[in-house]
Parts: sequence; C-alpha cells; structure tokens
Amino acid sequence: MIPKIHKQGTNTYGLLNYLYGKGTKEEHVDPHLVASYDGSAPDPGRDEHATLTALQQILDQPLQLLDTEQRPPHHVWHCSVRAAPGDRTLSDVEWADIARRMVAATGIDPGDGAACRWAAVRHADDHIHIIATLVREDGRRPDHHRSGQRAQAEARRIEADYDLRRVTPGDGTAPKRPTSAEHHKADRQGRERAAREELRTAVRQAVAGVASEDEFFARLHAAGLLVRQRVAPSGDLLGYNVALPDDRNKDHEPIYYAGSTLSADLSLPRIRERFTATSLDTEHEHPASSTRRMPSAPATARRSATHATWTALLTLDHDGDGAAAARITATGEIVDALALTSANDTDTHRRLREAARAFERARLIHTRTEHQHAQALRQAARELVYSGPGRGRGEDGATTAMLIDTLLFLVLAAAHWHAKRQHAQQAEAARQAANHLRAAYVAAAEAPIAQLREQGRQVIRRVSDWYAVQLRVVLPDLADTVLAEASWPALVATMAQVQQTGHDPRTLLAEAAEHRELDSASSVSDVLVWRLRRMADLAADPGTMHQRSGTSPAPVPQPSSPRSKPGVRR
Repeated sequence: MIPKIHKQGTNTYGLLNYLYGKGTKEEHVDPHLVASYDGSAPDPGRDEHATLTALQQILDQPLQLLDTEQRPPHHVWHCSVRAAPGDRTLSDVEWADIARRMVAATGIDPGDGAACRWAAVRHADDHIHIIATLVREDGRRPDHHRSGQRAQAEARRIEADYDLRRVTPGDGTAPKRPTSAEHHKADRQGRERAAREELRTAVRQAVAGVASEDEFFARLHAAGLLVRQRVAPSGDLLGYNVALPDDRNKDHEPIYYAGSTLSADLSLPRIRERFTATSLDTEHEHPASSTRRMPSAPATARRSATHATWTALLTLDHDGDGAAAARITATGEIVDALALTSANDTDTHRRLREAARAFERARLIHTRTEHQHAQALRQAARELVYSGPGRGRGEDGATTAMLIDTLLFLVLAAAHWHAKRQHAQQAEAARQAANHLRAAYVAAAEAPIAQLREQGRQVIRRVSDWYAVQLRVVLPDLADTVLAEASWPALVATMAQVQQTGHDPRTLLAEAAEHRELDSASSVSDVLVWRLRRMADLAADPGTMHQRSGTSPAPVPQPSSPRSKPGVRR
C-alpha cells in the first residue's frame, strides 16, 4: 500500500475535473465515489443528476463560511493511495474503509464530528484519490502535521489487516520521483526514463571519484549536459543547475534542475564534502585538458578497484556508522564508474546500469558521512573513469568479472548493515542491486570461466584428485558443494596456476574462504577462483596469462609440497 500526500492546491473544481476525467491517456475507467465525509456526497461519476460543481460546493462550504482574509491560501488537500504491484484487486467497500482510515490517521477526519469535508474517488483498479478541504466544520484548521509519515504508518497496518504486500517504509531520504506529467513527456519524446532521472544518473557518474569543482563541471560538460552555475554577489559559487539539451519547455528553453532537487546528496556543498575530505591522486585530469601521462588501462584499473573493494568489504563497519556510510556511498561510485566504462551494448553493461540505479537508494541515509574513510574506494572509482571504456573481452573483461564478484559481496554486506539499523528501503535497494550484479557477473564471467573450466579438464586426473583432497582438508564444510559445481575444473586450473607461480594453494585457499561468508554465492567455486587469482596476482583472463607467460594451456604440476611465497597476503 503506497500513500502519497500531494502538494496542497487552490482549485477544488480543477482537481475534481481531473479525477473524474478520462486522464491524460484515457487511463481513467469508471470514475466514481467510494466514500465521503458523511457518506452522502453527490457522485458525478454514477449519478447523472450530480455535477462536479455540486460536489465542489459541498466540499468547500466550510471555506466559504470564513471571511476572505481568514481563508487558507492553499486549501485543497490531496492524497493518493495505491496498491503495491502484485496485490489483489480490492473492492469498493475495501477502498472505502482504506479511505476512512487514511483521513483518520492523517488528521483530516479524526472522528470528532467537526472534521474536514472529504471525498474518495476511484478511477482505476489499483488506487484511489482522496480530496479534502483544509477547513473544519468548526472553522479551525485540521491537525495534519506530518501527514505523510502518519499515512505511511497507517499503510503498514492496512497491509497487515488486508494481507497485502508489505511495502518497505521510507525515511524521507529518497530523491523526488518524476511526476506523471514528466513520465508522459518522456514517453512522447521516446525516452527510456524521465529527464530528471537521466540527469541524476549523469550527475552521479560525474561525481564518481571527482576531486575538485573544476573537474566536476568539466565532467558534466563532457557528458553533454547544459550547466548553469549559481554565483553569489561576492563571486562565491553557491550551486549549479543542469539540463538535457533536448528537454525544453513550450518556449523552447532548456528545463534546468538544481543538483539538490535531483537528490539531496548531489547538492554542491554535499559534493564538496567528498573531495575536501580526501586527498585523491589528481594526476588524472579531464582528458580534454590533460597534458600528463595517459590513464591506466581498463584491466589495471579494475584490478586496483577489486583490491580496494575487498579491503572495504573487510572493514565496512569497523570504524563506526559514519565510516560505513562513507564506504557505502563510495561503493555506489565504484558501481557508477564501472557502469560508465563497461563495454556498451552488452548484457554486462545493461545490468551494471540497473545495479547503479538500484544502489542509488542504498547510499541515501541520515547518518553523517565521514568521507575520509572511503579514500581508497574513491581513488579506485577515479581510476576506473580515467582508464577509459573497457572492451569487455580478454583481460579487461575478466577483470570486470573479478571486480563484479567482489563488489557483489560488498553490496550484500551493505544490505546487511542497513537491515541491522532498520533502514528498510536502503536494505531492499542494496539487495536489488545485488541481483543485478549477479546477472552482470554471469555475463562478464562466461568466457573466462569457460576457458578455465576447459583448462581444468585437461589437468591429469591424479593431480585433480590431489587438489580435491587439499580442498577437503582446508574447507571440509564447503568441499562437497564445490566438488559438485560446474566450475570445480576452473578452480582446479587456478590452483594449478597458483602453485606454478610458487604460492601454496592450500594457504591461499584457506585465506580466500576466511573472510566473509560464502553462503550467498551462487557458485562458491567461481568466488574462490577470483579470490585466488587476485591474491596470487594471476592474470584474470587465462588466455592472456598463457600468451604472456608462454605456459601450456593446461598446467600440470606434480602433487608435491608447494613452496610458500612470502608477501602474498593481500
């Protein structure tokens, strides 16, 4: 059950005309009254003798009894109540009960006999609209303070009573959603999303790893946005507005949105907090103005980001909530940067974009963010941005899979952190992002894991069996699961390559499973493959490694006691 309190208005008749009309796309079907303040208000939808004017006059009668100067300037209260997707279709009787509960909970009609006049109109199966005049029968104003929160609390009770889907409650940190008019405009223009949503994504990508105001605005321009800065008379920069070049009003002027209206954390002061609290390497300047060295390769940046993500995973909640909030925010920057630089027109790219959009909600909380604790993650995001677009093949494709695999565990840890603190919407958003990351991983890892599986099948049987024995010794609780997985041969190949480079595969295997649970992994073998390759500093793409090292595609070490190489713990 999703209630929404709309902006107060001044025109009762105008709102009634919309509620009883056909809708902007003729989506309103059989508009009719389901309940009203006294149960006897006229219904222009089903009573041919009733009119909108008659209903408006009845609702506004307490307002007309006041002197003009006593009337509130915005007297129209409007609340929509929508069933959640997947809920059953409620009857008019049920919607009438819901409407009465909503006006009682919000203070519009507390049941004291002198309440505001209101009416509930249904023009679709899944929702109703409640309209009320904000003057009580006794001439006083209603006590509807914090009516949005009160409506949400009542919605949770209604869900329980009617056995409906439990919607996660909000906390006032979510960015403003596009209006229906914005959605319809996007449909007319052939856009996938409303302009405000496209701008929010573009600004977030511009923020990823940014280290200065000049760099931030350069990135906005490079993304093709129109940018307007707000400057005080003193010359100080106060804020900024952005617009899409082809999003224009009826006068053909660009429609600008302030950063703070896109999302509270995208205001200029909040963005400044990120780069004033850290000392990011500013060697990578905007490509248009840089005269310094070329950015690092995509594969190198992804490997570096994997290390930073793993460290953040191990330390997420070790330094207090402010530090954890910073690391979760910077995790979003990693996802944004990876989505921005992933190979276009691939399943990986599409899923990463969805993950970035979902995780946006997970980083918005009331906790004060201590950005200095997220320096390494922000630096990694910066390197991803300036490494340039990845091809999605070879080493950069495999390192993308490696990074996504580690990032998935960090996002799940963020979901757990939020859930422990009753941040319901943020926890759900992180879980949704994790689902998209799982799908992105499957797409990114398909080729390199298939290659490793083939290499593992070529390892002679007695060597493979020896690795199985070591697995049972080191990870007895996970061994049966791993040995039954399709990627066990890939793990065999990786363990063989680890041993070839002088590392002890048993030591690294134990360390790979030591930190963070593996129960949420869809393939424990895959997770161990990427952790071992990262810890032993192996090439992520097995084909790339063989080309560089000249080794055979099917390494065949002997089952002897491997040497332990110092300094491999990462």
